[in-house]
Amino acid sequence: MKKEYDFSKMKSRRNPYASKLKKPVTIRLSEDVIEYFKKMADESGVPYQSLINLYLRDCVAQHREVDISWRKQA
Repeated sequence: MKKEYDFSKMKSRRNPYASKLKKPVTIRLSEDVIEYFKKMADESGVPYQSLINLYLRDCVAQHREVDISWRKQA
């Protein structure tokens, strides 16, 4: 192995994983939800935004659907 390498003549390439990178979005979350994930983040050492992403990814993998049913008030 050489002590030094000359990278000045290398051609650049596109990142083959660029299409799979995360996309930044703006989302409004309740304070209690944010605090819940921040507490889990402190305990696990994983950033809270990554935990939210992991949870949502699990929902996608499990094909979970939201059950929004409004009760009729008597």
